[in-house]
Amino acid sequence: MIEASCHCGALRMEIAAPPQMVNECGCSICRKLGALWAYYSPDKVRLIPPSGATSIYLRGERKLEFHSCKTCGCTTHWTPVDRSKNRMGVNARLMAPEVLSAARMERSAGPD
Repeated sequence: MIEASCHCGALRMEIAAPPQMVNECGCSICRKLGALWAYYSPDKVRLIPPSGATSIYLRGERKLEFHSCKTCGCTTHWTPVDRSKNRMGVNARLMAPEVLSAARMERSAGPD
């Protein structure tokens, strides 16, 4: 189990395992957010608190909800609008440096 949190600690995440790989997505929103994404099944990530601490941004085709802390503004994670999809992204930059440095880095172009 590892932990991640926004800068102010208003949102914390307990994650079943450290990421083996993180993705630096090159799409327009991910570039501007500066996020590194670690992908998990939603049942492997526990959000504390489970709701209310983040604001949600829906972009473009409105397929992903990007969550950011309402207090400090850190982008914490994304979830699919279609809850039948079994994947979410956690911003790995919110993990401890030693956890992040152990993961393999990939880069993707992104859809735009």
